[in-house]
Amino acid sequence: MKAAVITESGAPEVLQIREREVPKPTGTEVLIKVYAAGINRPDVMQRQGKYPPPAGASEDIPGLEVAGEIVETGSAVTGWKPGDKVCALLSGGGYAQYAVAQAGHCLPVPSNFTYAQAASLPETIFTVWHNVFQRGQLKAGENFLVHGGSSGIGITAIQLAKAMGATKVFATAGSAEKCEACISLGADICINYKENDFEAILKEEGADVILDMIGGDYIPKNIRLLNTDGRLVFINTMKGSKVKTEEDQVDFGLIMRKRLTITGSTLRNRDNDFKTQLAQEIRDQVWPVLEKGAFKPVIFKEFTLNEAASAHTLMESSEHIGKIILVNNWE
Repeated sequence: MKAAVITESGAPEVLQIREREVPKPTGTEVLIKVYAAGINRPDVMQRQGKYPPPAGASEDIPGLEVAGEIVETGSAVTGWKPGDKVCALLSGGGYAQYAVAQAGHCLPVPSNFTYAQAASLPETIFTVWHNVFQRGQLKAGENFLVHGGSSGIGITAIQLAKAMGATKVFATAGSAEKCEACISLGADICINYKENDFEAILKEEGADVILDMIGGDYIPKNIRLLNTDGRLVFINTMKGSKVKTEEDQVDFGLIMRKRLTITGSTLRNRDNDFKTQLAQEIRDQVWPVLEKGAFKPVIFKEFTLNEAASAHTLMESSEHIGKIILVNNWE
């Protein structure tokens, strides 16, 4: 098979097409003929040498989510068979013509979704469901804020929060165009962080749950913005994970007085059983939302597999709104 391989740590151009053996599924694994794969920021970090894959995952073929057709199953697989159309969460290896996934991490391609649209779902939906609804415990009637609203995570969080009954959904984004996109997906307010202070605009409303991938000087603002018993959930710290200035200091007295919960997680290093249980809950709770058309996949641009370097260049530019997808251009 052909795969987009990280030939060395570095710039996007280190992603090169190479020939590899088709992987063999064993035990509870399935082999998927990949028609589309999602691009995610951890892929970029892995290419840069900043985010090594977990044990057992492909060390040089990135890709955390795919959609395609099952062509072979391991001896212990039940519930799936060759010919089934699935999207799947992977630990790596998705930028290829074939990829192996745990059977329990697969979900059926929703009706009326293309393979490209289905490939945009697993990484973001697994991440949002676990962090916003399991860890963050967002409930109907609460206010929710997501930073990076026009990212793949952001567009997913906005739509699922609305679908699950959040009273108001807020977002931050870096341009008027990105803010308009967030509003069109259901955000009640979107703040252009390059022009306005989100804390000043939202302080009267407050938030019950905040999903943050920014960190840095956003941290004390988030804490001040949270309502009593609020929850702050981190999934990344793109502006830094440590306090660097006096202005960034966190008031732990405020955390105690407001009874705040601060938590966070990374998904890739969680064990197979956890991801299988998460997939089952998502199938029960989220897939009906997709099937009834209450969720819109947003794809900014599709690239062919041999254009993986260009896809990474776009991801690094942060000019996209929604997901960037690789489509397999070889049979």
